Amino acid sequence: MNTTPNANQKQSNLQITGMTCAACANRIEKGLSKMEGVASANVNFALEKASVTYDPAKVTMDGLEQTIRKLGYDTAKEVANFKLEGMTCAACANRIEKGLSKLPGVASANVNFAMETARVEYLPAEVSIADMQNKVKQLGYKATSSQETAGESDHRAKEARGQARKLIVSAILSLPLLWSMVAHFSFTSWIYAPEILMNPWFQLILATPVQFYVGRQFYVGAYKALRNGSANMDVLVSLGTSAAYFYSLYLTLDWYAHGASVHHAPSLYYETSAILITLVILGKLFEARAKGRTSEAIKSLMGLQAKSALVVRDGRELTIPVDQVLTGDVVLVRPGDKVPVDGIVLEGASSVDESMLTGESLPVEKRAGDTVIGATINKNGMLRVQATKVGRETALAQIIRVVEEAQGSKAPIQRIADVISGIFVPIVVGIAVVAFLVWYFAVAPGDVAEALEKAIAILVIACPCALGLATPTSIMAGSGRAAELGILFKGGEHLERTHKIDAVILDKTGTVTKGKPELTDVLAEKDEAELLRWVGAAERSSEHPLAEAIVAGVQAKGIEIPQAEAFEAVPGFGIEATVDGHRLLVGTRRLMDKYGVDASRAYEPMSRLEEAGKTAMLVAVDGKYAGLVAVADTVKDTSAAAVRRLKDMGIRVIMITGDNERTARAIAAQVGIDEVRAEVLPEGKAEEVKKLQAEGKVVAMVGDGINDAPALATADIGMAIGTGTDVAMEAADVTLMRGDLSSIPDAIYMSRKTMGNIKQNLFWALGYNTLGIPIAAVGLLAPWVAGAAMALSSVSVVLNALRLQRVKLRG
Repeated sequence: MNTTPNANQKQSNLQITGMTCAACANRIEKGLSKMEGVASANVNFALEKASVTYDPAKVTMDGLEQTIRKLGYDTAKEVANFKLEGMTCAACANRIEKGLSKLPGVASANVNFAMETARVEYLPAEVSIADMQNKVKQLGYKATSSQETAGESDHRAKEARGQARKLIVSAILSLPLLWSMVAHFSFTSWIYAPEILMNPWFQLILATPVQFYVGRQFYVGAYKALRNGSANMDVLVSLGTSAAYFYSLYLTLDWYAHGASVHHAPSLYYETSAILITLVILGKLFEARAKGRTSEAIKSLMGLQAKSALVVRDGRELTIPVDQVLTGDVVLVRPGDKVPVDGIVLEGASSVDESMLTGESLPVEKRAGDTVIGATINKNGMLRVQATKVGRETALAQIIRVVEEAQGSKAPIQRIADVISGIFVPIVVGIAVVAFLVWYFAVAPGDVAEALEKAIAILVIACPCALGLATPTSIMAGSGRAAELGILFKGGEHLERTHKIDAVILDKTGTVTKGKPELTDVLAEKDEAELLRWVGAAERSSEHPLAEAIVAGVQAKGIEIPQAEAFEAVPGFGIEATVDGHRLLVGTRRLMDKYGVDASRAYEPMSRLEEAGKTAMLVAVDGKYAGLVAVADTVKDTSAAAVRRLKDMGIRVIMITGDNERTARAIAAQVGIDEVRAEVLPEGKAEEVKKLQAEGKVVAMVGDGINDAPALATADIGMAIGTGTDVAMEAADVTLMRGDLSSIPDAIYMSRKTMGNIKQNLFWALGYNTLGIPIAAVGLLAPWVAGAAMALSSVSVVLNALRLQRVKLRG
């Protein structure tokens, strides 16, 4: 079912910095959820993003950020600099500053009147540069972006560079310690180790920068976690490495106090702490790079956008960055160029390749009055387009936002991992303490070094990083791959639920069929041209595809269509209109019965047309039967194959329509559908969904019209055909951008693959920990091996999730 914030609530996304594992994400989530006015908070560790639904009257964006900072983390922002025109005094500067500050997502705005510049700190997930420019324009001024982002636009890249620097320092300092450790083993006695490497003071000098410079991030993270009453990966790493380092420091001081003889140097564990930190940093670096690859779908979608636009301003043609195009601007689109924004064609004629949006390989003809979509490709003619949607409002930007929200949302299965990781660290610390005591008092009495080594191995092998990454990385990769295939899941919960679907209800018109029927038959009692003139006028006010077909058919006959004086749609029955003073009814037998019109003499030819798969509509003028018109809608080329695939997947397929029984069955027979529900009113579609749910079925409803919205919202999964209406797409959980029924089995297949991948990840993540802890406890796992295994577990989980990006669909 579709879940959206209510009218007085707002949903915002915040980019979080400073998280190290799933426990951090859980802590931020709990902290935000406790705030008054916050309806829900979802923190995605893999994406490092928080999605918060809140009441702006009770809590502000500043309040959310303050809570995140109190918990020991921060939010990533960007900075935009603008050159301003039109200011005449300091009051103008104040006005712009206040206007920008009120925009959602703007953290601060400073306008310098003397310099005629503005500096805005903002959250890119909430507001765009174009939004800010539009706001300045509304205030009566002009803002030109002099620098798109002066801040660090990619905090992940910055973080990865920092980790790489630390890794180099750590590796250089740890290598001699590793050398000295290897030389200690009896089976490596042939390896020469300089005497200085065995000197405790030299080892201390090497280990200390690794422990407190490179490892500082673990101490900081552990302090923040413990301060807020929880524990995370940093606590385990800090405990393990500190135990090794400080015990070695104690042995070093004791050695010095007893004469400091190099020939009687104690067995130290500086290399244990240093190598552990090096391996954890290495794992984090691999993890960050692999996580970056899970966002490839977003990058490829963004890559579809035009980078610049040729606009006409003040009679001059200017090439400007696409994010500076404003609503109302006139844009020139040359042959071969990408359409930069959504708009309406003012002049010109061309064919436009819309395959990136619809999957339709044939270019679509465009002329004055037609709409064009940003990122589609103009093939041969010059188009003069007026921008109607720019920035975050364009169709492509909306698609990107849906994918981002889906990747940032939490699937129900992730709750298992959240619960486990929330209690895991304290349990592991307890196990490590017990293991230390058992080894110290029972297995190796009085041997602190031996007992400490086992405890450190347990602490390190048990880090729950892989567990925290198991679900979100799969959701990111799976939803991203689905988006590339034209399937938009609105959230992780919908991606998860889709794999359980065992019944699919298909609307007929525009879903099973092309939704572009043609006028085929006219049977008039008197003057055919006059009848068509009136019917055309009545149908011109309707949004139904059949109405469009009738109007197009009437116009094709050269008949001029007048304006209807009144119009009313009677859902499930037809329409009622007044044309030239005459009261018209156009629709089903039930419409005629409802208004007491005797149309019995039309029933026999009507049945004949319906058996041929045509939709026939009766026409009454001033309460008397006047004739009938018939239209035929052909099935989509892929419908039969898609229905066959669904049946092969064990899914029950039902077709539902407001059309009559004969026409519905004729269409169903063409595509192989056995179950048909005909003459169903819009509210009846939702009832049909409920009936199947009552049988225990997990139901998907697929439709494209306004009258499908109630059923889409009622179904377990609502799927909207992307070529349909905005209302249908808003009510749906999944949008099938390509308007193709084969996207339904594709969506279910992608959901099944993603859920299988998540289960594999959870199995391996838990397997590493549950198998590793007892192995470490019995002394079969050296701490540095535990560190390597822990790093490997995180990387392997992310790499397994990345396999979803290469999923090939079955035809």
